[in-house]
Amino acid sequence: MANYFQRRGNKYGAKSCVYNGIIYHSKKEAGYAQELDLRIKAGEIKSWRRQVKQDLCVNGHHITNYFVDFEITHNDDSIELIEVKGFETMEWKMKRDLLVATVIHDHPEIKYSVVK
Repeated sequence: MANYFQRRGNKYGAKSCVYNGIIYHSKKEAGYAQELDLRIKAGEIKSWRRQVKQDLCVNGHHITNYFVDFEITHNDDSIELIEVKGFETMEWKMKRDLLVATVIHDHPEIKYSVVK
């Protein structure tokens, strides 16, 4: 019987990478996770989480979910959302704009950054 489905890898050429037993979407993401661990050891940040779900709602209606690559908790308990990007897609730009217009607008104390 023929195999009709064949895994072709990431359509943008990103290679998944394992760091600390966790599979990341790209080498760049894994490297950033390693950098965050070093920043914790140096006492620069308190903690971090990966693939943090953000509900994007407009006028009380759920539009979509957006998974931010990293959420950093700084030593002063402030929050920073980090997106690690090698390639910008139209879908990502739309979700980024929705995130800024909703979550960041409603919570100006949260910082949002893109690492290229």
